[in-house]
Parts: sequence; structure tokens; C-alpha cells
Amino acid sequence: MQDFVHLHVHSQYSILDGQASVKALVDKAIDNGMKGIALTDHGNMFGVKEFFNYVKKKNGGANGEIKDLKKKISQLESGELACEDKENEINNCKEQLEAAKKKLFKPIIGCEMYVAKRSLDKKDGKQDQSGYHLIVLAKNEKGYHNLIKLVSKAWTDGYYYRPRTDRTELEKYHEGLIVSSACLGGEVPQKIRKQQIEEAEEAIRWYKNLFGDDFYLELQRHKATVARANHEAFALQSMVNPEIIKLSQKYNVKLICTNDVHFVDEENAEAHDRLICLSTGKDLDDPNRMLYSKQEWMKTKEEMNEIFSDVPEALSNTVDICDQVEFYTIDHGPILPNFPKPAGFDNDDDYLKYLTYEGAKKRWGEMNEEQKERVDFELATIKHMGFPGYFLIVQDFIAAARGMGVSVGPGRGSAAGSAVAYCLGITQLDPIKYDLLFERF
Repeated sequence: MQDFVHLHVHSQYSILDGQASVKALVDKAIDNGMKGIALTDHGNMFGVKEFFNYVKKKNGGANGEIKDLKKKISQLESGELACEDKENEINNCKEQLEAAKKKLFKPIIGCEMYVAKRSLDKKDGKQDQSGYHLIVLAKNEKGYHNLIKLVSKAWTDGYYYRPRTDRTELEKYHEGLIVSSACLGGEVPQKIRKQQIEEAEEAIRWYKNLFGDDFYLELQRHKATVARANHEAFALQSMVNPEIIKLSQKYNVKLICTNDVHFVDEENAEAHDRLICLSTGKDLDDPNRMLYSKQEWMKTKEEMNEIFSDVPEALSNTVDICDQVEFYTIDHGPILPNFPKPAGFDNDDDYLKYLTYEGAKKRWGEMNEEQKERVDFELATIKHMGFPGYFLIVQDFIAAARGMGVSVGPGRGSAAGSAVAYCLGITQLDPIKYDLLFERF
């Protein structure tokens, strides 16, 4: 049996289309012994942080083991840790380290993007609606950042019925990305369906030229087994797939197989069907409504091997992709706008202190010892937390609102306990007078 990793997966973050929770997808993949899983929601990356955090949690034990082994190896090599057979012990630790690394489950961050049929600035009727589907996966941190740029611009500049990118944007931000031709909605399958083989080949040549070995052709097989389901998809796939296989050989492009996952288990198909009714605004008994094949559950490695037994390389190539994807972190500190400071102030800390002291004069006149101690303590805490810019921004728009006559409350919650917020005019309650705690902030 070939190993396998799902690379085309929709969660609940594919709004009104995916029915699977991130947690359930990851848990099932781990339980089935898969090495990783991709998250490729339609046009967005809304689920990426939950996905990353949950996998990080699941990898906690293995990462702890890796950290301890690395520390022990370092201590052995430096002589800090004594051992009779130092070389043998180091080799044993290195073997254990490699074994621990293999326990790590890999989150593959991606998106099923829409590629405009012309360009993302063209928004003229049916010809520019939606776009060709394309699976885009981040291979490393650079690819992750490029994927963010592509998806963000698809929403801000390319949105027309769907968030769309185009070939120009893909050329700009292709580094660190792996792409595949997607489902029947992809450019290559669509052109094969229309018997436009030369146009399909042009698309393959373009993607191959840009992405090289990081471009893959994708196979899907959704043979419906219940009456009330889409039976047309499998017929179309059966027509398209042989041509895809032929073109993969002609252009030396590797194949992968996917299942276009939209729900976790087979028994979730009916719940997903009802979700599609909500999405399309149709009644359940409408004979003309949209149907899925009800085969789009997260199939096990065994099920995928049974379906694609005749193209084993399409299964094994999914694992090769997983192995190519690097572990990296998407965590970072808060990103705040740069608050413009007047001449004479080099940083946010100094300017915040100046505004706070000036505000204190207006509130209290000359500060007494208790007030000054409280203000200085809060300023030091805010500086340590990296939030001076945040306070400057908030006081700016609060002041603007009051200046326009917009109703602004006196303050609530933890912020009401801040003397700095009071001095800046963000709140109207004196926290020292009313013995309110800043520590809750």
C-alpha cells in the first residue's frame, strides 16, 4: 500500500461549502497514520491560525522530546555531560532525535485560489466571473508570505463574485509555492472538457515554466453510490483523467490524486448536502438544485489506495510534497501602524510619556507621589508589552471622535483601570480615586 497525504481539503472556513472542523480533519489524519494534511479553503486563509495552533498542540510531545535530545547532544559534545562511551551515546541520541522528528505531524498551509480567465482588473460579466481553480500550497516561510500576498490582493483588487488572482500575480509571488491543477474547475480540466487540448497544453507549459517541478497535475474520482447525488462529475472525471495522465507523461509533470475533501466522514454527506441548500438558497426537495457526489469525505489511506491503485505514483507523490514542505512558524508579535510623531520625538515611548504627563497636568495639576508612581509604573508596563503605539493610536481616534461631537463612553472593562488612559483622555474615570486596578489590563 502506498502512503498518502490529503492536499486538497476544505474546512468550515470554506464558508457555506466546507462542513469539516479543522480539529476533526487533523485528528482523523493523525489517527490514520498520515504524515500531514493541507488546508486549502476556497479563496481564503481564514482557518490557517487555528490549523497551525492545533497541529502545534498535537506535536507538543514530540517537540518536547526533540528539544531534550538536542540539549543532551549539545551537553555531550561540549563535555558538560560526562559519559563513558561519548561517541556511542551521541549516535544513540541522534538516532532517537531522527525518530522523534518522524513523529511530527506536518500542517501544510494552502488555498484553493481562483485564477481570473483574463486578468484580475477585468470585471465584465460572465466571462470574468469566478475563475479557474488552482491549489496553491506554501512550501516554506517565503511561500507562506507570498501566498498571503496573493490571497490578500485577490480580495482587495481582484474580487468579482470571487476573490481572484491572475497569471501576472502568480509570476510576482511564485517563489516557495507548490501548485496543482485542482478539480474539474481548474484550467487544464476545463479546457480538456471543451476539447481544447492545445489550450490545455499551453496552460501546462506556462505553469511548468514558472513553477518547474513544483507544478503537479491533479486526479480526482468521485463515483456516486447513492441515487440523490451528482453522478455527472465522475463521468467528466473519467473523460478528463486519461488526458491528464497522457499530458503528464508528455510534459514530465508529476501526478497527484486528491479527494476534494468537504466533510470528515461518509455519514456527514447528508449534513453537507443540507449546508449546500443553505448556501444556494434551495429547498432540499428541489429537483434542479446543486448536488455533490457525496464522495467528498476525508478518505483514509486505504480508501484512496483502492480508488487509485492503477496510478500508485499519484498517491506517493502526495507524500513527496509533504516531505518537501518545511516546518516554520507563523507566530509573530502584534503588528501596529506606525504612529506619526512630531519633531523632537524619536520613538513611541517618549511621545507617549510626554502626552501622558501633559494630560496628567490637565487632570490633576501637579502630580503627587502616588499619582506619579502609578503613571510611571503603567508607562513602564506598556513599554515592556510593546504597546505604546497602540495607546497613541487609540487616544488619537478618541480625541478625534470627541472633537467631532461623537458620543464616546467614559470607559469600561480593564481599560478603565489605566491612569495612562485617563491622562490621555481615552477614559473619563480616575482609577486612582476609585481604586481601580491597572494589573487587569
